Amino acid sequence: VLLRAMAALGAYRCIECNGEATELYRDYQRGVLRISICKSCQKPVDKYIEYDPVIILINAVLCKAQAYRHILFNTKINIHGKLCIFCLLCEAYLRWLQLQDSSQNTDPDDLIRYAKEWDFYRMFGLASLEQTSFFVGIFITLWLIRPEMLKRKSDFILLLKALLLSTYGKLLLIPAVIWEHDYTPLCLAFIKVFVLISNSQAIRVTLNLNRILPWVAIFFGLLLENGVVCLFHKMGWDV
Repeated sequence: VLLRAMAALGAYRCIECNGEATELYRDYQRGVLRISICKSCQKPVDKYIEYDPVIILINAVLCKAQAYRHILFNTKINIHGKLCIFCLLCEAYLRWLQLQDSSQNTDPDDLIRYAKEWDFYRMFGLASLEQTSFFVGIFITLWLIRPEMLKRKSDFILLLKALLLSTYGKLLLIPAVIWEHDYTPLCLAFIKVFVLISNSQAIRVTLNLNRILPWVAIFFGLLLENGVVCLFHKMGWDV
């Protein structure tokens, strides 16, 4: 039913060439289905409709453009808001844990009192502001370089959704902290790089850009984010 509703809106994209398509498959009744062929590249519009979700997830982790197009254009996923909040909670927990470790007082009663304070919520607020500034930097850069790409509200919403979904790598912060070892700082750095690569691929797929422009936008997004961090430091806030 969902696929038919999307077909009525003409919302499908070929995962190979990003061309528009009216349907992903044709139903010949009695369980006989035939995947539609793209008129532009003469390849299946979306081969992933036959794949297991685990295979799709693996391809997304590998940052394949085809998997991103399948998820963003040919499926109806509305978990980007919940995923964003959960990722921010993971990042806030990591910061809160590091702040707790920096405390010299090891009194259990003091730790219990510490856990009841508002430091965790403060870390969550700081992480939210930093991510917001990062996204704002990306949108401003793209709008200044290619204003025609974000002239419609739907383009803005789609790019925001893609950026929120592409931050799923932050979920790895929790196991990296739980299984703490000598290489934890290196793991956290790799997670940060992986999230940035995912963001770049999401921008590239959503706006159909080359590989350079998304990284330019991410660079200026990081500049704005780091500017916010420096502002917090000057205000005396631990980040």
